[in-house]
Amino acid sequence: LAILFGKYAREQMLARRISEKEVDEGIRRGSKQIQEPDKIVSEYQYFSVVYKKKNEAFFVITVKPRW
Repeated sequence: LAILFGKYAREQMLARRISEKEVDEGIRRGSKQIQEPDKIVSEYQYFSVVYKKKNEAFFVITVKPRW
């Protein structure tokens, strides 16, 4: 599936030096938890990806450190 990035997610990725490739890997390989009815948190290595599944894409809301 395609991965789309919101403006806030892009800002957080830049500030935290997390690449699109790392986010992709985090979504695919991370440990997932449901947050609210439509958000998913995928914890991977040193960061978490908060995203929603929209149609045929993942929409990344934010990326944050795990600690």
